[in-house]
Amino acid sequence: MIEKMRNSQNLFSGKGKYLVGSILLLFTTAICAAFSFAGSDDYAIARREILLRRIGHELLLQSGDSTSRVLPVKKINENEYRIIFEKEFTFQADSLVGTTRRVLAKDPLAGDYIVNVLDSDKPGVVYGYAISKNKKDDIVSCKGRKQPKASYMISIKFKPTSINTATDRYLLGSLPILAFVGFLFFKPNKVQRALLEDGQDAGMFTLGSALFDAKNRKLMVNGQTIELTGTETRVLLVFARSPNETIERSRLQKEIWEDEGVIVGRSLDMFISKLRKKLEVDPNLNIVVVRGKGYKLEVGS
Repeated sequence: MIEKMRNSQNLFSGKGKYLVGSILLLFTTAICAAFSFAGSDDYAIARREILLRRIGHELLLQSGDSTSRVLPVKKINENEYRIIFEKEFTFQADSLVGTTRRVLAKDPLAGDYIVNVLDSDKPGVVYGYAISKNKKDDIVSCKGRKQPKASYMISIKFKPTSINTATDRYLLGSLPILAFVGFLFFKPNKVQRALLEDGQDAGMFTLGSALFDAKNRKLMVNGQTIELTGTETRVLLVFARSPNETIERSRLQKEIWEDEGVIVGRSLDMFISKLRKKLEVDPNLNIVVVRGKGYKLEVGS
C-alpha cells in the first residue's frame, strides 16, 4: 500500500515537472519569436513614417507651397499618426484622397485606414474618409470641394494588422496547448463550477420594467419584443451599463464608431432619437439631453 502511494506521488511529481517544463518551453519559444521580429517591426514603422511625411510634402506642393516644412510626424498610439505642418495651407479633397491612396499603397501593412483632417484652431473633423483593401468598402464623400486656408493636421488611423504575424502565430499556436494542459490539471472544483453556473448573463440587463437582451438585439417589455438595430444595441448597451448617469457625447461616439468610419455628430443624434421612440413603450425609461455634456438614460422604479 505504501509503495503504491509512493508510486502515485512520483507519478504526480513527474506530471508536475512535465507541466512546468512544457509551459516554460512554450513561453520561451513565444518570447524568442517576439524578439526576433522586433527589428523588422521597427523598420516597418520607420518606413511608414517616411511615407506619411511624403503625403505632407505632396499636399504642400499641391497648395503651391514649396518652402514651408512638414514637422515631425507625431505617433498618437500604436496605429494612429498625425502629420503636422509649419504653416497654413489649403487642399482639394480629391487630391488628398488620391495622394494618401497612392503613397500608402507602398506600405504593405496599410490595408485599411481612416483619414481625418483636423483644424488646430477649431474643434471637430474638417474632412474625413475611410479607405479599405476592398475598394467597394471605401467611405469617401464631399469630393471636388476645396477647403479654405487653415492650420490643418492630418490624422491617419490604421486598422490593426499583423505586423507581428510570425509572433502572433507562435502565441496563438501555444494557447490551445496551454488550454488543454490547464484543463487536465486545473479543472475547477464544485464550488467554482456552481458560481459559474449561477452567474448572471452579462448580455442581459433589467431596465425599469424592460429586459434588454444585448446579445440578441432585443428589448422585451410586458410581453412585447422590440427588435433593435446593431447601432441601437451598441448605444443602449452603453446606457445600460451606466443607468441614470450622464454619458458624454465623445464617449458615445468613441465606443460606437471609433473603428467603423468617420464620426458624424448628427448621426448620433439620429440614432438617439430612434432609440428614444422605441423606449416609449416603457414610461420608466427615457433618454434625456444633458445640455453641454451628453445624454442620460433615466430609469424609473
